Amino acid sequence: MDVTPMVAEGLQVIAGYGDGGFTITGERYDHAVIVCPESCQPWSPADPAAFTLMDFEPLWQLSPPPDVVLIGCGQRGQMLAPSLRAELRAKGLVCDAMDTGAACRTYNVLLSEGRLVAAALLPVD
Repeated sequence: MDVTPMVAEGLQVIAGYGDGGFTITGERYDHAVIVCPESCQPWSPADPAAFTLMDFEPLWQLSPPPDVVLIGCGQRGQMLAPSLRAELRAKGLVCDAMDTGAACRTYNVLLSEGRLVAAALLPVD
């Protein structure tokens, strides 16, 4: 599925997702990723039902910090535990968890609006 919006050249755009991975700015990733406007990196999280604060450490290391972090939890959206949401907020991260497809589409829309957005994405088949 193509989810590409019009954005400035040089930014990391999610062009597609599915089949266990992502196509981001012309490159295929067959694993979970963290994507932000300037970079994309592998992500090795736990099961979304058992996320821990340390699964999100790469996100609070980003500079500048994102205004919002979209968490793509796979085929179906998952709620973050209130305690984890509070820990993430204490680290300066405002997170919104949803299914991966919605996270990819929302990331691209926010990117096209010039927002400082990051997405932590689990692949879907």
